[in-house]
Amino acid sequence: MKASSLSKKLEAYYFTIKQNRWHWLFQLFCRILLAYAFIVAGMVKILGERFASGLSVIHPMGAYLEALHHTGYYYTFIGYAQVTAGVLLLIPSTVLMGALLYLPIIVNIWILSYAVRFVGSYVTSPLMVLANLYILAWHYDKLRYILPFNRYSKEVSLAKPDKYSLKFPYLFAGGVLAIMVFFVLFSQFGHEVMPQNSLESCQKQFVGTENEAAGFTFCECIHVQGGSLDDCLEGFENSKLNSTPSI
Repeated sequence: MKASSLSKKLEAYYFTIKQNRWHWLFQLFCRILLAYAFIVAGMVKILGERFASGLSVIHPMGAYLEALHHTGYYYTFIGYAQVTAGVLLLIPSTVLMGALLYLPIIVNIWILSYAVRFVGSYVTSPLMVLANLYILAWHYDKLRYILPFNRYSKEVSLAKPDKYSLKFPYLFAGGVLAIMVFFVLFSQFGHEVMPQNSLESCQKQFVGTENEAAGFTFCECIHVQGGSLDDCLEGFENSKLNSTPSI
């Protein structure tokens, strides 16, 4: 009984969101940005160019992208999938299809970015995942028919309101801003060590710190020796331990 009551309250809240002009503008904004990002990235692959070509091939992300570039038509296939998802997001009647195609691709990019600590998409990829989820939530009235729910209304899609509400969703806007700030701060302070995209930028984070020598060794491990991120991080931790004076 409680679950049913909660479900009704959530649906009622969802109906108010669907009738709010600011939420409509926000989902449109998300669609355009996500579409632009994937169409640009996808065209690079379709044209046969290596994505992030300025990144060294011995960098953890650079090595992955270099190997991916040499997978032939698989690389091109990813490009077509990204462009297709982007175009579908721009067409009102195919937005949901585009968001469903977009989700597994962008989640994979997010996990990859975090796995190798790639600064190029360390902030943007999780925000793109959340933006994609918001688009899916906006189309919950259609999406619920493929979700394992026992109860749903007979209407497949909600009718467009005659007049949108202009009440500004301050709480929602504050939540969006807080999430963006969180990921920006996490990208800056979430890890003690980041490989960065070049030897110089990597070494810069250690200049004047107590771990400068260990940090420089880590950067050389990544950008000169081409070591894996895990091995270089292990070496960094060992260097810190060895440089710590005994009491």
